[in-house]
Amino acid sequence: MHRIVFLDSATLAEGVVLPRPRFPHEWTNFASTAPQDIVARAQGAQIVVTNKVPFDAATIAALPDLRLIAIAATGFDHIDLAAARAAGIAVTNIRGYSVDSVPEHVLALILALKRQILPYVADVRAGAWQTAGQFALHTHSIKDLRGKRLGLFGSGSLGQRVAELGKAFGMEPVFAGRKGARARPGTLEFEEVMATSDVLSLHCPLNAETENMIAGPEFALMRKKPLLINTARGGLVDEAALERALDDGLVSGAGIDVTRPEPPPMDSAIMRLAQRPNVLVTPHIAWASLEAQQTLADQLGAVLAAFVKGERMNRLD
Repeated sequence: MHRIVFLDSATLAEGVVLPRPRFPHEWTNFASTAPQDIVARAQGAQIVVTNKVPFDAATIAALPDLRLIAIAATGFDHIDLAAARAAGIAVTNIRGYSVDSVPEHVLALILALKRQILPYVADVRAGAWQTAGQFALHTHSIKDLRGKRLGLFGSGSLGQRVAELGKAFGMEPVFAGRKGARARPGTLEFEEVMATSDVLSLHCPLNAETENMIAGPEFALMRKKPLLINTARGGLVDEAALERALDDGLVSGAGIDVTRPEPPPMDSAIMRLAQRPNVLVTPHIAWASLEAQQTLADQLGAVLAAFVKGERMNRLD
């Protein structure tokens, strides 16, 4: 009998069906779990499912029965992989489930910002159309996507799909090499992409190499006053530096779906940014179409079944 505990099941929307394993098991769901409750709730479990509940070395050491940490997401920066490996605990994640949801959200943010959708909707609701004196209202400058350079940071499945969608709109997608390294074939130098792009979109993991990847020095490189789109991880962008860059006109706008921490404090830079007409902040839902969430749930069921069979599906350890 395998005891399975899902520590933050409310991270999946209502209506998403999580397939239950066919092997003998006892399954417990917790809608959310505070850090101080992790050990008590996971004690005695062989399998823990977590979306964003963190597992550091101390937590892992306090759970001697644990054999699998199954991440119900792709990102794994909240798990101490070295500690899990040392304790003989397998770690898995979910892959490729949001290859439509995230890229579509990226394009939605780009289009909404370039075409000033929200400011124009606000104007209509305020009655500005009626007072314009003509058939069209010209209170905000609209820009097309055709011919614009789309700089992509991260060339995995999400970055590649965003490139495809951008190309369909007539954009020129280019992939950036790693910061501080020579560009590999198929990429341009990191600094060149920063300097020459009209839109920048982030699709890379958060780690020691990418933390605050875009901060003051990088904003200073941006000659074309681009849009900055981040649907990857909040820690990739220095939010205070982004606020200053917007103040100084170094970027023309931003679409932000991820912050650090999540949710952000009400007095944080990101919440101040959310009040600006040229910034769209969404609550980490780029990944969360119902189709993507169901794909995630189905894959999670397959990962658990594979682990019990001794198969190495989606292993990170």
